[in-house]
Amino acid sequence: MTEHVLVINAGSSSLKYSLVDAATGEAAATGLVERIGEDRSHHVHNGHEDDQRVPDHEAALEAAVQVFDKYGPSLSEIEIVAVGHRVVHGGDRFAAPALVDDDLIAAVKDLIPLAPLHNPANLEGIEVARRLFPDLPHVAVFDTAFHQTLPPYAYTYAVPSSWLDDYGIRRYGFHGTSHAFVSEQAARVLGRDPGDVNMIVLHLGNGCSAAAVRGGQSVDTSMGFTPLEGLVMGTRSGDVDPAIHGHLARVAGRTAEETDRSLNSESGLKGLTGANDFREVLRLRANGDERAKLAFDLYCYRLKKYIGAYYAVLGTVDAVVFTAGVGQHSAEARAAAVAGLEGLGIHLDPIRNADPSGPVVSTDESPVKVLVIPTNEEWEIARQSVAVLAAR
Repeated sequence: MTEHVLVINAGSSSLKYSLVDAATGEAAATGLVERIGEDRSHHVHNGHEDDQRVPDHEAALEAAVQVFDKYGPSLSEIEIVAVGHRVVHGGDRFAAPALVDDDLIAAVKDLIPLAPLHNPANLEGIEVARRLFPDLPHVAVFDTAFHQTLPPYAYTYAVPSSWLDDYGIRRYGFHGTSHAFVSEQAARVLGRDPGDVNMIVLHLGNGCSAAAVRGGQSVDTSMGFTPLEGLVMGTRSGDVDPAIHGHLARVAGRTAEETDRSLNSESGLKGLTGANDFREVLRLRANGDERAKLAFDLYCYRLKKYIGAYYAVLGTVDAVVFTAGVGQHSAEARAAAVAGLEGLGIHLDPIRNADPSGPVVSTDESPVKVLVIPTNEEWEIARQSVAVLAAR
């Protein structure tokens, strides 16, 4: 049975949408409206481009509905069972997707201090979609939910306990929708039930995160209270000494906001090389750029450290899984990340890794399989939305 879900991901100045068959993952249509609120916005729908002024998210979603009628498929001819919404932060209140109602809206508003850049935009997308599709059920799928299975010793910071009680300071983790999808798909590749598999999942895009997944549940993850912690990313620093904030305040007169902005938007690969795109870093490295060489080495060294740490957390590992833009497309990064880990049972096949024809890029004899699994967060949101409806 075909069950189409309209998946919406509302950003601060963008609106991404897909019409997804929850059973197969096939997208009947995908679209993106960018530069919302600027003089000229950019709208792409199934390859068709349209530039016009889109003043707000309501106008963006209305424009999306119109291009469905113009370019297809017609929404009136496809039965949509739900609208699924990506919500970045569910705090510790949401460990699973949930039907949108007034109580959920209020709860997500309460969580805005934990995600001031993301949750307001997500909420705006939900409220606009509810007005435009009032007869459809709406489901919120939280990026933090998959990591709500972390044990207390993994999510708790060694800071005054009042920080957790009063301000919610703890590890939440992100990219949970991707980690959930990829870990289940990896278990299928191995021909095993997700509940019987331990794996390390590396989501490597402009944002990067690692997750230790035991029996289908996240038990540790590299991103923490915010997406800043952990691996080196396109513009984010990843792990740094928190005393840097105080030091820069004393010696450079920098405010906490200035340092925070630098660590989030001016660091990572961009801070080291001037380029946040990993492909550009690889190009510079190939041309002998010393800064790019250092950035690549640092990026992959941090990956290797997390692989080793999460191997220790899990005790036994069945697979190391690479996903997202860099994880799926950079053979160099995969090779460098697992180089020297043969003692842990990780044996990469250089021929398979250089040109993957299938998901397995390790040798046949490797005790720990190395997999490349494309992520599909839209499909996961659609599947979770349908599961919520079925459980009503």
